[in-house]
Amino acid sequence: MRAPVILGVVACSLLLAGCGGRDEPSSSQDSTTANPGAAGPFFGQCGSVDDEEVRSTFAVGAFTMITRNSVGCEWEVSGFAGPSVSFSWYRGSPIGRERSGSELIGRPADDIEIDGHPGFSAATDNYLCEVGVEFGKDFMHWSVTYGDQPPTADPCGVAQQLAELTIERTQ
Repeated sequence: MRAPVILGVVACSLLLAGCGGRDEPSSSQDSTTANPGAAGPFFGQCGSVDDEEVRSTFAVGAFTMITRNSVGCEWEVSGFAGPSVSFSWYRGSPIGRERSGSELIGRPADDIEIDGHPGFSAATDNYLCEVGVEFGKDFMHWSVTYGDQPPTADPCGVAQQLAELTIERTQ
């Protein structure tokens, strides 16, 4: 009975010793921080694009649900797999991670540029498209899907137009 307790105490001690204290100098690897650029601009709520602009660009009737929160907005038409458009704004997050994620789930990404800002566009089956545009350490992202319904407009055309409006209105 004593041996397991002693082994547990020794294991915890070794584990804690490996964590180091605050006063210890960090290695040169830890102290080198990548600085890919400055923070991006303020995009405004929902990318500074209003509900009517999203509806007319998306070429659908009325939205049944519109969500606005601290990270973005989503406009939805009825149904679990129904059409939707979303805007997200990522502060201090690498756009490459978003692009890689799209490619990993079967949406090959193409390089794009909007008003001098690099980004990517990724699509599948003419029903879904996403556009991400980089601004220093930040990026904004528009995603358009027609879900299980036939598209009423080109999803990449919609995402591109909405991204252009956002960039035009940045502060």
